[in-house]
Amino acid sequence: MPPVQLLPGAIAEMLACVSDTGVLTLADRYGLMAAAFDESLNDDDRSAANRLLRSVVKGRVKMVNELSAAA
Repeated sequence: MPPVQLLPGAIAEMLACVSDTGVLTLADRYGLMAAAFDESLNDDDRSAANRLLRSVVKGRVKMVNELSAAA
């Protein structure tokens, strides 16, 4: 099985979208799961992913079961 790798800039894009909408979508959660398994993730992206997860835990970001936050 090939290693899991995110698209370049995926975490930064996710952070920007979540900051704008205040919600973490199902697609975002799959991206964070992929980030957790991506051994080549740089420190900035790993910190951004951790920041997103902390925001959910603290209640600043709401999780939704939709694939996209676009209405």
